[in-house]
Amino acid sequence: MADTAVQPFVFLPLGGCGEIGMNLNLYGYGPEENRKWVIVDLGVTFGDASTPGIDIIMPDAGFIEERADDLLGIVLTHAHEDHMGAVARLWPRLRCPIYATPFTAWLVRDRLQEFGLLNEVQVIEIGLDHRFELGPFDLQLITLTHSIPEPNGLAIRTPAGMVLHTGDWKIDPDPLIGESTDVEALNALGEEGVLALVCDSTNVFVEGHTGSEGEVREELIRVVGEQKGKVAIASFASNVARMETAMVAAEENGRRVCLVGRSMHRMSAAAKSVGLLNQFKPFVDENEAGFFPNDKILFLCTGSQGERRAALSRIASGDHRNVSLGEGDTVIFSSRVIPGNEKDIIELKNKFVERGVELITDRDGEIHVSGHPARDELRQMYQWARPKLAIPVHGERRHLVEHAKLARDVQVGQAIAPHNGDLILLGPGKPGVIDEVPAGRLYVDGDVIVDAEAPSLKDRRKMSFVGHVTVAVSIDARGRILEGPACLTRGIPDAPDFSLDAFEEEMEDVAHETLSRAKRVDAETAETLVMRAVRRRAQDIWGKRPLVDVIVLDENA
Repeated sequence: MADTAVQPFVFLPLGGCGEIGMNLNLYGYGPEENRKWVIVDLGVTFGDASTPGIDIIMPDAGFIEERADDLLGIVLTHAHEDHMGAVARLWPRLRCPIYATPFTAWLVRDRLQEFGLLNEVQVIEIGLDHRFELGPFDLQLITLTHSIPEPNGLAIRTPAGMVLHTGDWKIDPDPLIGESTDVEALNALGEEGVLALVCDSTNVFVEGHTGSEGEVREELIRVVGEQKGKVAIASFASNVARMETAMVAAEENGRRVCLVGRSMHRMSAAAKSVGLLNQFKPFVDENEAGFFPNDKILFLCTGSQGERRAALSRIASGDHRNVSLGEGDTVIFSSRVIPGNEKDIIELKNKFVERGVELITDRDGEIHVSGHPARDELRQMYQWARPKLAIPVHGERRHLVEHAKLARDVQVGQAIAPHNGDLILLGPGKPGVIDEVPAGRLYVDGDVIVDAEAPSLKDRRKMSFVGHVTVAVSIDARGRILEGPACLTRGIPDAPDFSLDAFEEEMEDVAHETLSRAKRVDAETAETLVMRAVRRRAQDIWGKRPLVDVIVLDENA
C-alpha cells in the first residue's frame, strides 16, 4: 500500500444496526470528494405480517450506488443470507468485484446464475487467512467459528489505523467443520493495535458461553437412537456441521438420510464442492424414501421457523407429495426460535401434534447451540483484540446499547452504538458520528424492487385491515347518471348481522345520491365526491373506512 498522508477513515452501516439481519457495512478512506469504499456483506431479512406480499427485504444501497465509481469491491465474511442474500439483486446497481472464500463463492455463483448474471460478475475466490489490497485498504481474513463453513473476521488496515470487523462468530473449541478460532491471529492484531472492533451483538444478553457443536452431535445421536418411527430433523440448511451431525446420527442408528427442501440440496452441494460431507452414504431421493421401513429413514428438512412454503410446513399440513409423518413418528427441532416467528412455529407444531407426531425441541435436550457469542465470549474477544473503540452491530437497539455498556465494563475507552446511516469517523483524531446519510429498506415485490414507502405497499397494508370498495358509474356531459352506480367489494365482512349485499347496495345508493345532488360535474370532480361520500357512509355503518376507487365513465371523454 503506497504511503500517503493520513486521510479520514470512516465506517457507515446501512443495514444490520437496530435489527438482526440485512447487514450492509461500508468502509471508506480518503477525503469526502474522492473517498474510496468497500462493502463488507450485503444481506437480506425476511417479511412478516406487516409486509403483505413481501418475502425478502434488502437494505437501501442508494448512498453507495451514487458513488459506485469509487466502490472497489464487495467482501463477504460468510454465506448466510443476512450477509450475502442481496448480492445478486443489488449487484446490477453496484457493478463491482465480489471477494469470497470457496464455500461462499460457490453459493454466490449459484445465486448469480439464478439471476442470469454469472457471466457478468467478477467473483474472486480468496483463501482462508488470505491478505490482499483494494486501493487504500489492506484486508486480511481472520478464521473464526460460526454455524456455517468458512466464517471470517476481517482486519481492515489503512494509514489511519486498523479495524477488526468480526462478522458473525462464536468461540467453539469443537466446531466439527472447519478450523477453530485463530487466537494467535487475534492476539497479533491486538499487539499491532486495533483502532475499532465492529462486533456481532446478537447474544449480548446471554450469560456464559453458547456451547459447542460437538456437544450437540452427542445428544442428537442419542435422541435419534431412541426413536422407533420415522424421524425428521428441522434445522437451518446453512448449518453444515448440523447437517453432518444429522448424517452421523442417522448412520450410527441404522438410518439413511433424505434431504427435503431446496435449501438443503443447495447447501449440501456447496459443502461437497469444498470437500465436505463426501464420506457418507448417498442421500435417499424423496421418491424412494417411502420404500424404507419407518425406523430406517431420517428426513433432514428446511422450515424450522414455520415458513409456510417450506418443506416442514407442507409435511405438517399433509400437502407434501413425497413425505408424510403421523402417529409414532418424531420431529426434532434442532434450531432456535428467531424472534418474530413464534406464531408460525406454534402453528406448525400444533399441526404435527394433531397428526400424533412427537416433538422434541431444544427445551428437551442439548440439540441446538447458537452461532453467536454470549457475554463471556464477547469479553474474551475484547481481551484478544484490545480495541480503542467498540462499535456494536448486528442487533436490535437494545442489543447494541447493552453491548456498548459491556465494552465499557471491560475497559474499552469508547463505545458507539450506531444507527443505520450514521457516518462514523474512525480516525485520525477523536472517533465519533460526523454525519447521517439516508438509510432505508427495499422490498422485493414479486420480481420488482420497490422502496419501503412505495404507495403500492401502503395501499396493500391498508387493504389488509380495511378492505376495498370499487364504484363504477357512467355520466353524461352535464353530470347526469347514464348507467350505474355499480359496487364491487373485497375484504368486507358478510355476517348474520352485517349483510354484504346490503352494504354494497348502500354504497350504490350513496353514490347515486351524491351525483344526483351535484350539478354539471366533470369526471374528476365526480370521482372525488363519490369517494368521500362512500368512505364516510362505510364508516357510519361498518366502523371502518375502506380504500375506495371510483371509476367514472364520461360519455364525452
